[in-house]
Amino acid sequence: MNTKGIKVTIQENLQDLSDLQTAVALLESPSIIARMSSLIGSPLEEAVKKLPTAVSKKVNNIIGSALHKAADAALWSLDNEPNRSASTKLHKLYAATSGALGGAFGFTSLFIELPISTTIIMRAVADVARSEGFDLNLFTTKTACVEVFALGANTKTDDNSTDTGYYLSRSFMTKSMNHLSKELAEIATKHGAGTITHISHNQAGKWFSKLIETVASQFGIVITNKFAAQVVPIIGAITGATMNTLFTSFYQDMARGHFIIKRLEAKYGYEHVKEMYNKIKNVKH
Repeated sequence: MNTKGIKVTIQENLQDLSDLQTAVALLESPSIIARMSSLIGSPLEEAVKKLPTAVSKKVNNIIGSALHKAADAALWSLDNEPNRSASTKLHKLYAATSGALGGAFGFTSLFIELPISTTIIMRAVADVARSEGFDLNLFTTKTACVEVFALGANTKTDDNSTDTGYYLSRSFMTKSMNHLSKELAEIATKHGAGTITHISHNQAGKWFSKLIETVASQFGIVITNKFAAQVVPIIGAITGATMNTLFTSFYQDMARGHFIIKRLEAKYGYEHVKEMYNKIKNVKH
């Protein structure tokens, strides 16, 4: 919406329309779990079932802390220069190195390597956010970076939901935080999680903690599958380096799509972008 109140649509800007089409292609691509299954040549369900119960429990215990620390470390380590090109290859190299070192010391080392690889991926996500013009010093950018980690697993919802794919994940995060103050819930329902502005430090802390908890429940599913994939005994066993490179590449793609959407929503409004997103998605499918 421009300053004169005249409604502007994405169709009127060919570059923005092209960017939205790119975002749809990225965000509606196969999940990271599907990609891991393809890589090892078989579904991961049975491999996950064979993991010791203690593994899943330990993943859930440490993933929230890992995400929280990763967000702070990742944004702090990058210069705040919006629109600077992202170093996608460099972060894949970092991730591959981390995975190789973790894989060299066996299964137990995966828990040691997890916070490191999470920070590397978070840094890659923040790098993409910066390249899309986002200010890394803003609370909204920090929360949007964390949201990306909820995009790797399939989200279940009620049968009456009209959302699927990317916007289903967005609504899942919003609904999970509706127990907070009425003010925050109304903002989340209207704009989607991560778009909050002008809230107190205490409110921001409560929101961020709940967001981490919500995202961790989704990212934990992905990480559990990752652990299962890395212990599957196959010929030409997949190394930690290969798996981490796959992960970093996937979340870079999710970040690119997510921040394109966020940028377009700021310009055209949440509902219009969502409507156009679904139209493009339905044409492609």
